[in-house]
Order: sequence, then C-alpha cells, then structure tokens
Amino acid sequence: MKTKIDWKRKLTSRKFWALLAALAVAILTGVVSEATITQITGIITAVGACVAYMGADAKIDAAQTGYHLPELIEEETEENTED
Repeated sequence: MKTKIDWKRKLTSRKFWALLAALAVAILTGVVSEATITQITGIITAVGACVAYMGADAKIDAAQTGYHLPELIEEETEENTED
C-alpha cells in the first residue's frame, strides 16, 4: 500500500520543525561548539515558525475570500482496498 506524504501539512507542522531542531542538536553535539548548535537551532526554529505562519495565514485568507483550498483526498483503488 502506497501512502502519499502530505508535504504541505508536514512543513506547516510545529512538531515537524521541533523534530528537525532536535535532530540537528543531536547530530551536531559531538561535532561543533555549543554556540554553533545554539545558532543552528535558532535558525531552524525561526524558519519553521515562518513556514507554519505562512501556511496558517494562507488558509485564513482563503477562508475570508470565500475560496476553499482543495482537500487532498486519496481515491480508493484496488490496491488500497485489499486487506
């Protein structure tokens, strides 16, 4: 069964960006100085916050204009219905 990744939802997820920041810290801990880790974590967090804000703001703007953003609905196929 193939599952499509909803990148739009994933990139606007605060949990996803927190995961990336934690992963960066874990990887960089033994390689670079503490100051560098702090800077990189700050950059990742800032970018994540901007992406999440833009995604949420686009959704709000679309709702205010009466435009409904299309939902990504997975169509049922023979492959998806096999149990």
